[in-house]
Amino acid sequence: MAREDDPVLVGAGLQERSGGDLVDRYAPLLLAGRTGVVAQLGQSLDGCIATASGDSHFVTGEADREHLHRLRALVDAVVVGPGTVHTDDPQLTVRAVEGPNPVRVVLDPRGTLLDRGVLRDPATVHLVGEPARSPRTVLKTLRERGLRRILVEGGGATVSDWVAAGLVDRLYLTVAPLVVGRGGRRGISLPDVEPLTDCLRPPARRHLLGDDVCFELDLRA
Repeated sequence: MAREDDPVLVGAGLQERSGGDLVDRYAPLLLAGRTGVVAQLGQSLDGCIATASGDSHFVTGEADREHLHRLRALVDAVVVGPGTVHTDDPQLTVRAVEGPNPVRVVLDPRGTLLDRGVLRDPATVHLVGEPARSPRTVLKTLRERGLRRILVEGGGATVSDWVAAGLVDRLYLTVAPLVVGRGGRRGISLPDVEPLTDCLRPPARRHLLGDDVCFELDLRA
């Protein structure tokens, strides 16, 4: 278990909950040290993160949004792809819990993102063109900037790219009791694997977040 005086625990307001559900939930992340990559997605029962038009407000409930904000408070930087920024223009800040805001990192491989609020924030790192195309290049760039613990937040294609590249240590995948339908935008999409026994089946823990279930997948095991 992480020490109560761990600066990350203190900064995220977890030290007062030592021994409780929150510390238990985030202990593996904290014990892994200051370097690592985690990813997060919220999806429907049928694997969708949004409707066909991109509406994702909100697939999961308030407890999962609080969980997401707490993850932001526990990392140095949060990474999102162009689709998420174009559709949602997210703030990517910590508002639902105590803790510091992470550095916002926007990937823009085609250089198509223009007037978005997150890009007007001087604290945002806007990676355009070739530096934004490869997860390994992005990770190297962030570490050179001293950003060691990274959260890949969205969207589905970006998280999938980082998982497929073998860079994600821990994936938090929250499933809501919701059915979007066949036109919905998919979440995790990885290369096909045969047979079924060779498919990715990492060790997992489950956390109840209101009506949602968060699967914490250890991709490094």
